[in-house]
Amino acid sequence: MSDPNNLLFEAIAFAARAHRHQIRKDGQTPYVSHVFRVAMVVRQVFGFDDPKLLAAAVLHDTIEDTTTDYDDISERFGDDVAKWVCALTKDMRLPDAEREAAYAKQLAAGGWPVCICKLADVYDNIGDSQHLSPKSRARTVKRSREYLEVFRANVSPEATKAFALVEARIAEIEKHV
Repeated sequence: MSDPNNLLFEAIAFAARAHRHQIRKDGQTPYVSHVFRVAMVVRQVFGFDDPKLLAAAVLHDTIEDTTTDYDDISERFGDDVAKWVCALTKDMRLPDAEREAAYAKQLAAGGWPVCICKLADVYDNIGDSQHLSPKSRARTVKRSREYLEVFRANVSPEATKAFALVEARIAEIEKHV
């Protein structure tokens, strides 16, 4: 029987290669640190250890930010992971307002695994916002609140703890904006 964590290990290597030339907004940090932290939030903060969910967390930005497409994810990591990553992907061809509206619908329809990954993404982005200018930090907080509102009315039992942790983290950052 193969190690179920191999899926996660393969996703980590895949994400590292896919994001290898990208840097975070601070201009210094390799982008891949973000996707690794998102997976760590899913595991260590929210308490989920499902390899498929962790793989989706690691891969959540690959379609949006790299040359990776749905088929690449599906072939290597399966349809569930690909479906979740796709739901976590914004259509960057659309104008901002239209893009965010479409993205909110995708997130809402994505099910609890998508909710968990997005909440982990928000959790990390809020924590990482300390490196941003006050104006950019305020924009990050505003957008994070908008994502919470997508899930607020229908927080699944699986996501209740994660939702509360993210909401508390945003409230803490808002004190300093």
